[in-house]
Amino acid sequence: MSQPIIQAILAPNPSIMTGAGTNTYIIAQSGATAGCFVVDTGCDSADHLQKLRQIAAAFGGVSAIIVTHAHPDHIGGAKEFSQLTGAPVWALDNSASGTPFAARVVRHKEQISVGSVSITIVAIPGHRFDHLGLWLPDSGDLLVGDVMSGSGSVIIIPPEGDMAKYLQTLRKLAALPIQRIFPGHGPVIEDPQARIAWYIEHRMQRENMIISALRSHGPSSAADLLPLVYNDTPKELWPAAELSLMAHLLKLKKEQRAHIVAELSGAVEYWALIHR
Repeated sequence: MSQPIIQAILAPNPSIMTGAGTNTYIIAQSGATAGCFVVDTGCDSADHLQKLRQIAAAFGGVSAIIVTHAHPDHIGGAKEFSQLTGAPVWALDNSASGTPFAARVVRHKEQISVGSVSITIVAIPGHRFDHLGLWLPDSGDLLVGDVMSGSGSVIIIPPEGDMAKYLQTLRKLAALPIQRIFPGHGPVIEDPQARIAWYIEHRMQRENMIISALRSHGPSSAADLLPLVYNDTPKELWPAAELSLMAHLLKLKKEQRAHIVAELSGAVEYWALIHR
């Protein structure tokens, strides 16, 4: 069994959404010069890309650039880095709404390797439809992109994000013998099972708060529900929180537990529970 190296390099793209920035990861075989994978370049900063190139050179160069999903703070710089290094870009989807410049489309459960380090591609949709993870079964390490964060929760933005699929993904990850999770933002997660359980519980708590608010207040817009459901969230984050709230409402609609009240809705949609 070959020990992998998973090295994080922080992309210089800090913001209210990305925190300190995106974690770019380099995966290689320890002590080998058989090449490396670069995961989520993050941004097109020339200094950042040159730094990645220099680090990768110590491992024998870049074998491939892997995109976990096509949000700008992850796909950013991938095309430029490919031009800089000659390495191909791999992604789960190369459609116009995915990673259109990806040279290779990888598949769920596909086995890839760098040196003698074996990696399994896992499709983990929910945060985005084209989201992949990288599972290293020999070490128990998992790279999850934006499915989880090193601190706090993540945002689900419909329609590319789907709350029902997101919860399915979390439950699927809970079944893996994970030792460490390497998130797209924040520090490494050293207690993976406890953190996954918290993520599931957190999302279900939000859903139950939405149901309780609709039951108490009757037909409500997302803006009406926001201060009732996210009263523990700083107001500067409410625009982002409203997107996740809408993802929960769409999940309840798909499950035929809530509906849009047509006679009240115009430019603003009003939601109500379906009473059986």
